[in-house]
Amino acid sequence: MFDSLRKKNSEPTVLSDMLSKQRRYDSLVRALHTDIYRYAYWLCGEKQVAEDITQETFLRAWRALDSLKDDKAAKAWLITILRRENARRFERKQFDYSDVEQEHLEDVFSSTNEDQTEQYWLRKQIAKLDVEYREPLLLQLIGGFSGDEIANMLELNRNTVMTRLFRARNQLKEALETTEAKGAVHG
Repeated sequence: MFDSLRKKNSEPTVLSDMLSKQRRYDSLVRALHTDIYRYAYWLCGEKQVAEDITQETFLRAWRALDSLKDDKAAKAWLITILRRENARRFERKQFDYSDVEQEHLEDVFSSTNEDQTEQYWLRKQIAKLDVEYREPLLLQLIGGFSGDEIANMLELNRNTVMTRLFRARNQLKEALETTEAKGAVHG
């Protein structure tokens, strides 16, 4: 008799726990999907791949949702999942691009609109940065993370992250100055 009573009492708890998890997950997706997709797109530069990585990130997040103890850390948690998923993509495939193919891939983003041209130029310059500089810069610019948060995500010392951010910005500044100097000569 007590077993059947206990069983009836536990069923609503399981159902309410599942509903609670679903609500929490839905809130997470609504709040952060755009940011996660934007970061994925910056990492890979291809809409379809970014969508796939984003979807896989949220699927993995659903499976591990109980491990997220602090909802304030959800964005950093999802970015970490996304970075790992993006790395898995390279483990699964061996790429063999020629220089011509790379130029063609980059030209897909070109546009005649001045704002889009500037965005294209900036995106191209960021893509030229070494990964060790590009990744912290994107986490700061796109993700809005602090140096401490980036250090935790990348498992680096905060000073190392700050140095890499400084060097990334300097490299972009030098590229801009070089472009402006060429423009002045050709202009």
